[in-house]
Amino acid sequence: MLSALLVMTGIALVLGTALGYAAVYFKVEGNPLAEQIDAILPQTQCAQCGYPGCKPYAEAIANGEAEINLCTPGGDDGAQKLAEMLGREFKPHGAPVEKLKTVAIIDEQTCIGCTLCIQACPVDAIIGSAKQMHTVVSRYCTGCELCLPPCPVDCIALVEEPRTPQNWRWKYPVKGLKVVA
Repeated sequence: MLSALLVMTGIALVLGTALGYAAVYFKVEGNPLAEQIDAILPQTQCAQCGYPGCKPYAEAIANGEAEINLCTPGGDDGAQKLAEMLGREFKPHGAPVEKLKTVAIIDEQTCIGCTLCIQACPVDAIIGSAKQMHTVVSRYCTGCELCLPPCPVDCIALVEEPRTPQNWRWKYPVKGLKVVA
């Protein structure tokens, strides 16, 4: 019994040493610029930029393959931060007039509880369980529309958030004022 225990301990030490050596010897260095860019992106993994997630988009920006203004959830603020960090010219995202944030809502009468929308949501804004009603936590929803295609009964709709003093925006272009001396 003692000899078996010593043999197993010896094997564990040899394999542990080999794995430790392999971790140091075969270490893969990431692109530090891509990691800095990825830290600025909102991490919603919504794929609205045309890339499957924030990390591939950050790598494409670092390699010069993508524009810095494609991130919808990051908006102009994110593009401005990226422009400052990379020393590139700032380009506004999309149309000059901002649209209101959209959020998904689920028609609870038609929901069959298939959980396909939960699996598709990159920010875990949909809660529920199998064969039970699902609902959307609106403060976490980014409006990315990734939950719409997998729904087999089309019980999910995107609606604009109601206008409140906190999210109201002037819909006309703002002109600068002249300073009179």
